[in-house]
Amino acid sequence: MKILLDEIMYKKNLTVNQVSQMTGIPHTTIVDIKNGHSSPRMDTMEKIAKGLHIHITDLFDSEYK
Repeated sequence: MKILLDEIMYKKNLTVNQVSQMTGIPHTTIVDIKNGHSSPRMDTMEKIAKGLHIHITDLFDSEYK
């Protein structure tokens, strides 16, 4: 499963700092998820989706979606 946070941030023209402020998730965590160094927990995915006003399923790509 691929996390699409980097692509979503690019499309919405958002910086890491902006996403951090919108979601309440630490800057370093956003960077790790964005760069594929960390797989977010479901509660983190929910915070990102809520903060970015998107569906949680928009955050990942999977053939089982």
